[in-house]
Amino acid sequence: MEIIKGGVCAPKGFLASGIHCGIRKNKSKKDLALIYSQNRASCASVYTTNKVKGAPLTVTKNNIQDGYAQAVICNSGNANTCNANGIEIAEEMCQILGNELGIDAKDVVVASTGVIGQPLDIAPIKNGVPSLVKSLNNNGSKDAAEGIMTTDTRLKEIALSFQIGEKECKIGGIAKGSGMIHPNMATMLVFITTDCNISAKMLQKALSTDIQSTFNMVSVDGDTSTNDMVTILANGMAENEQIDSEGDDFDTFMKALNTLTINLCRKIAGDGEGATKLLECTVDGAKDEKNAKIIAKSVICSSLVKSAMFGSDANWGRVLCAIGYSGAEVDVNKVFVSFVSSKGEISVCENGAGVDFSEEIAKEILLEDEITIKIVLGDGNGQATAWGCDLTYDYVKINGDYRT
Repeated sequence: MEIIKGGVCAPKGFLASGIHCGIRKNKSKKDLALIYSQNRASCASVYTTNKVKGAPLTVTKNNIQDGYAQAVICNSGNANTCNANGIEIAEEMCQILGNELGIDAKDVVVASTGVIGQPLDIAPIKNGVPSLVKSLNNNGSKDAAEGIMTTDTRLKEIALSFQIGEKECKIGGIAKGSGMIHPNMATMLVFITTDCNISAKMLQKALSTDIQSTFNMVSVDGDTSTNDMVTILANGMAENEQIDSEGDDFDTFMKALNTLTINLCRKIAGDGEGATKLLECTVDGAKDEKNAKIIAKSVICSSLVKSAMFGSDANWGRVLCAIGYSGAEVDVNKVFVSFVSSKGEISVCENGAGVDFSEEIAKEILLEDEITIKIVLGDGNGQATAWGCDLTYDYVKINGDYRT
């Protein structure tokens, strides 16, 4: 398995583009993105569990009931959520794109991201689609990734190559996500492409399984978005023997997918609104995986832990506190905690009690921009990892006037 260039355009048969069509006031920011497969592709998606859902999710879910799609269109700047005509607008986006590409509107995945509760004018999208389609190219992943960004400060894309039998397969992805990130299925918007030949049923199984230990383990601010969606298209152009059941080939595909999604998880968490540090919490020795996940997510979500990490303060008591209220089955007298970064590792808690440590060394470790909170328990073999970021003054500044 090897990291390669190209993002969502790395797999055979995928083109992408991104333009400014006029949804966003800032003309220097792209606000409309397109991913297109030259072949109709197997398609799988997962969606937010928030009861308030963006209209595009409803339309996409209906469109891909047959397990297939050929294009993804996404606008930024407006979430198309809580709008009386939201469904009609999302369906019209599919129809406009379908007409321009010469494909069935039902083969379009549609997504939106941005401000909730503001009407979405179809005019700039309608006017922009011809240019969007004309701009499609096999180096367009970066443009598409820019087109789905809102408060993101960094572009998020990755691609990998892997082998299925005698055939080289490729998988690529782009993501957006910086705030309102506390998913319970996937996260923000993530679009994945692959030329691997895999059935829609097994593609959905792979995605639904993978997110449990990847996107569901990311939290920036504890808010589950209304528009979270992860979609993957597999067009089969690598010409490997179709993966239609579990086995070695499916396991290889799962490994490639997991490698890609973990990379995107880290990018999303590290680019949290106002964030200065990527936080990773690893839990080992929990009673089982379920309890390990509960503990890791509780620590990552703790505002007090996040604030301490922002201040490079080795306040390990806040970690123990988050473990204690997590609801997990845990023997707190067997808890070990250490902080790790590129500057080293320092133990701060053993058997549920503090140990002598150098505050100066701890500070040096926590000043780095990637921190691991390492928790070791004595309850079993459960393991889990969660990702998040520190809580800074800028998070409040960004969200204090996000709409205005």
